[in-house]
Amino acid sequence: MTGTPLLSFEPLTEGILIKRYKRFLADVQLPCGDIVTVHCPNTGAMTGCAEPGSRVWLQPAANPKAKYAWGWRFVETGQGLANIYSAGANALFAEAFSSGRLDAFKGYTSMRREVPYAGGASRADALLSGHPSARDCLVEVKSVTLCGDNGLGYFPDTRSERGVKHIGHLLQAIECEGVDAALVFVIQHTGIDRVLPAAHIHPEYAAALEASVAKGLHVHVLKAELDAGIYRIK
Repeated sequence: MTGTPLLSFEPLTEGILIKRYKRFLADVQLPCGDIVTVHCPNTGAMTGCAEPGSRVWLQPAANPKAKYAWGWRFVETGQGLANIYSAGANALFAEAFSSGRLDAFKGYTSMRREVPYAGGASRADALLSGHPSARDCLVEVKSVTLCGDNGLGYFPDTRSERGVKHIGHLLQAIECEGVDAALVFVIQHTGIDRVLPAAHIHPEYAAALEASVAKGLHVHVLKAELDAGIYRIK
């Protein structure tokens, strides 16, 4: 299903990635030849999405007083276009829920963001309420940009002890707090059609996810339609 644009990234300026460093920064060469330091809105490893020489797209900072005049948004990889704006995954889920596009979450009528759970040890990306069953649902949203062969995407793109912890806390909530819980993988790469846990990168994460699904954790995949300047539900 294709919806109206969710996030507007226009106007965009194309460039060539020189390097990414210090997690939040990258150097990019503009078409005029100037090299600028830009803000990178992704704290993850960005495996496969931060190769020097890659074509990237930048958006001017909304605040004219911002320290960095540009923000990095898209990168062209060998398998397609990726949106490295990781917070977009949460925005996509929220928009898809509010517009009634998520069949897996039919019956829930309201959503709260950033809700503590597991005794305050974790904070869920969303808490869905109002279901006829009277059971709320905690939701963790994960952005997927690591593209393998044959349309397969993987999560995580590096070892993630934090991800294992989140799975454990979701299972704890299911067993002890009387709620349902779901993990939603949001595909933000045009070359990805399916998502698998990255057992070849972090086998403990894959094992924890498999065990938790057997105990009631729901897993769903939501794909974005990406084009330079356009971000839609697909």
